[in-house]
Amino acid sequence: MILRGRHFLNGELYDFVLGDGRIQRISSPCHEREVLGGNDYWVAPGLIDIQVNGYEGVAFCSSMVDAAGVARAADRLASAGVTAFCPTLTTGPLGLLKASLAAIDKACSTYPSARERIVGIHLEGPYISPQDGPRGAHPLRYVRVPNWSEFAELQAVAGGRIRLVTIAPELPGALEFIVRAREAGVVVAIGHHAATRAQIDAAVAAGATLSTHLGNGSHSQLPRHNNYIWEQLAQDALTASIIVDGHHLPPAVVKTFYRAKGVNRLILISDAISAVGMAPGRYKLMDLDVEVGVDGAARLCGTPYLAGSVLKLCDAIGNVMRFAGVSFADAVTMATANPARLLGLDGDRGCLRIGGRADMAVFRTQCGSYNLALTVVGGEICHRA
Repeated sequence: MILRGRHFLNGELYDFVLGDGRIQRISSPCHEREVLGGNDYWVAPGLIDIQVNGYEGVAFCSSMVDAAGVARAADRLASAGVTAFCPTLTTGPLGLLKASLAAIDKACSTYPSARERIVGIHLEGPYISPQDGPRGAHPLRYVRVPNWSEFAELQAVAGGRIRLVTIAPELPGALEFIVRAREAGVVVAIGHHAATRAQIDAAVAAGATLSTHLGNGSHSQLPRHNNYIWEQLAQDALTASIIVDGHHLPPAVVKTFYRAKGVNRLILISDAISAVGMAPGRYKLMDLDVEVGVDGAARLCGTPYLAGSVLKLCDAIGNVMRFAGVSFADAVTMATANPARLLGLDGDRGCLRIGGRADMAVFRTQCGSYNLALTVVGGEICHRA
């Protein structure tokens, strides 16, 4: 297949020749060939979402999830331009976490498409702050302090697929946990926490490299200067993931985060729940009742509190461009190269290079907007808008 479009980094028009699941050649357009695309198509690497709780009726942390459901959600994520992702499990009872991890592992072992697209599991909790605010929508009764033996047990059930873990660094045993996780090759994020500057710095020194959905999972009111959001913004060793859906962070905050962190230390995430792609209404997430409003926000029923999102990662590209005034190239970088680098996948994912994976998100410009047109996985079109 020959895909013609503008390279997301420089806007130059190229023919991307795909074969055997790889990019065989990137060359100037050859007009006598039959090609797909054209001048108004922009070719980007496939998007990488490191925080996906569920998708289109499938919740990854659920007693109902099975390998087939996981694989189905992995395939459907192509409708968001996502070609690689981390299914995310939130705070819950140990038995539920084990069952969910086992289902994801079985999906990767059974379904080739799931194996190719799932690049690791994100365990977001249960080792988080018990405080209201920082805990977010995580159920208090299942929150606990870091326990390496328990984590090792979970990792064994997951077939070694847990690649990212979010914890609160102020908890007892957190620093030792971070050190052991890094030694085991697991990326550590701090999130859903109420840490001081000293505790944040200590977590970074121990090996933490990410702030999970910065600005969310926090108290509604904080001291204006001495608070953990400013401290994480100022900590150059921390990349920050952000949810740019227009609900989790106001546009001015997104713009400020971008100016503080820069393009190379921000990662766009969806924090998507199973209600993505479904009609507004009430849905059950574990034992939580969540309502998706006509405004596109997912909230705990009867409260103003957010519970994940129904954002598609491809839409976060346009949102961050509008909110922060960033270029298309920078917006794409936040959803491709940056998460690939965080997870140690750079070189084969998150980039367009000869010999690299033919995983692509292709956008089409219409009235100044960049809209997802095609998603290509392994050199084959798996979604067409």
